[in-house]
Amino acid sequence: MQQRVRATLSLNAAGLVRYLYGLPIGIALLGGYMGATGKALPDMGPAFLPYALAAGFAQIIGTNLLLMAFGYRNYVAGTAFAKTEALQGAILAMVMLGEHLSLVTWAGIAIGVAGVMVVSAGGARLRAADLVQPAALCGLGAGLGFTLTSIFVKSATFDIASQDKVLAALVALVAVQAGQALMQGSYVVLREPQELPKVFATWRTSGQVGLLAALGSACWFTGFATAPVALVRAVGQVEVIFTFGFSRLYLKERLHRHDVIGLVLIGIGVATALAGGG
Repeated sequence: MQQRVRATLSLNAAGLVRYLYGLPIGIALLGGYMGATGKALPDMGPAFLPYALAAGFAQIIGTNLLLMAFGYRNYVAGTAFAKTEALQGAILAMVMLGEHLSLVTWAGIAIGVAGVMVVSAGGARLRAADLVQPAALCGLGAGLGFTLTSIFVKSATFDIASQDKVLAALVALVAVQAGQALMQGSYVVLREPQELPKVFATWRTSGQVGLLAALGSACWFTGFATAPVALVRAVGQVEVIFTFGFSRLYLKERLHRHDVIGLVLIGIGVATALAGGG
C-alpha cells in the first residue's frame, strides 16, 4: 500500500500519510483501551514529550534513508544493512538504557541478522567494499534511525505515571504520531505545498496505509514498553518470514535456495533469542 502511494506522492508526502491518517487510529486505540479498562489518561513527566518528539523524528529520518537506499544501484547492500537494526539495538540499548542480555540472546540476534542479510542479498555475496558505498551507508543510517526510535519510545514510556505498560505504549503512540504529523506536515506545507492536495486526494489508499502503520506501531511500541529493545527487534525479524509466506501463498512467487537458508536462520535466531531472554 505504501508503494502505491509513493507512485503518486513525493518522498515526504508519502511519509506524511502514515502519520496524518494513522493519528486518528492511534487516538481510537487509546480511547478504546481506556474505555475497556476504565483507566484515565495518566500523568506524564517533563521528559515524556522530548523523548516522544525525538522518537518521531528518528523514525522519519530512518524511513527517508531507507527509501533513499532503494534509489541507489546497489539495492542489495542498502536493504541488507538496514536490517542490522536488531544488532544496533542490542548495543545502543545496553549503552543508553542499561539493558543487558544473555549470551544466548546475543547469539540468537546474530543468527537472525545473518539470516536477514542472506535473504536481503538475494544470493549475491556482500563484500567489504559494500560497507562504504552510498546504499550501505543509507541502510546503516536507516537501521540506526529505527534503533533510536525504539530507545526513545521506551524512554518516553518510563516517564508516564502508570504501571500499565499497554496504556503507556498507546499514550506514547499518539504523542509520537502527532509530533510526526506536525513535523513532516510542516515540511510539506512549506517546501512542497503542491503535494498537499494529493495527500487528501489519495485518501482511500493513504487511509489504509495509515491504518496499517498505526496498528503495526501500536504493537511495536507495546513490545518496547514491556521487553528489552533488542529482544523485540530480534523477534520482529519474523516479518521477513511473513513476507515470504505472503509472496508464496498469495502471489505464487517461488522461493530460492538462499531464501530458504535465510528463513531457517531467522527462525533459529528468533527461537534462540527468546530462549535466552526467558
